Parts: sequence; C-alpha cells; structure tokens
Amino acid sequence: MEKSNSNPKKRHIHVPSGRMYITSSFNNTIITLTDDHGNTVAWSTSGANGFKGTKKGTPFAAQITMNKVLERGISYGLKQVYVFVSGPGPGRETALRAIAHNGVRIVSIKDITPLPHNGCRPPKPRRV
Repeated sequence: MEKSNSNPKKRHIHVPSGRMYITSSFNNTIITLTDDHGNTVAWSTSGANGFKGTKKGTPFAAQITMNKVLERGISYGLKQVYVFVSGPGPGRETALRAIAHNGVRIVSIKDITPLPHNGCRPPKPRRV
C-alpha cells in the first residue's frame, strides 16, 4: 500500500469572514482566527514566532504574530474580520494596524477585557 502526501480527510476550507481574537498580556500576545461559528482556522503567539523572554510582550512581536495569522487566513479567502481585543498589553494597537495594513477589512472592534465588579477578597489585616 502506497502512502500519498495529501490527507483525504483534510478538506479545503473557505472563510470569507471571520472573528479575530487578540489576547494581549504584558508578557505575550496570542492571536486566534476563527470562522463565524467559532471554529479555529489559524492561531499564533509571539513565543511561537521566535521571540523569547521580555521581547514577547513588545508591539513588534504582536505585529509579526498578526502577519503570520493573516497570511494563513488570506490563503483561506479571508476578506473581513470582527475583532475582539482582550487584555492590557502593548500589542493591542499594533495588531489592529497590521490587520488594516494587510488589506483585510475590519467590520467591528470590541473590547472584551474582563473587569472585576468588586475584585478579590482583600487579605486579612496584619497583626503586629
């Protein structure tokens, strides 16, 4: 029996519109591209693109990461995205600029950063 290089189960997907989730912390940037149903199409992180240590949290690392995800998304026919941004990191703005720079239309931008209503329970008072 001869093995072929192409996987018969793998089908070519076509995603004209999708959702882009940008999770930007101070230490890393995680970007996930999904279709309209929420199925992941492509993803990448700053660490997966060769950045180590403190360089993972930089805006430049976020830009390179976004370019990598968009390159894969455009090969699937991506034309427009709904963007959901989460986290306080420095890569938020740069990642958004990279989307516009690559010719993908941004339909909407929504900030989904979780905000505490009352926060955690404070520590008990110190006894001296």
